[in-house]
Amino acid sequence: MVTIFHAGTALDSGSKFIANGGRVIGITAKGKDIEEARDRAYNAVDEIDWPEGFFRRDVRWRALCHKQLTSHL
Repeated sequence: MVTIFHAGTALDSGSKFIANGGRVIGITAKGKDIEEARDRAYNAVDEIDWPEGFFRRDVRWRALCHKQLTSHL
């Protein structure tokens, strides 16, 4: 399951969403583990047609590091 949240968006004259400032999209995904959830979220990002858009691929690193640390305890 993937959920896309948007804020800081507006509709243009053609009823398409456009960025209207700031961080405008948040994507949340579920999976059997964090790696699957990450892959689903990034696959959703790749489906978004936004030529001037920018997104980060480093946001999930804390959760992955935590999982790796706790799996060795």
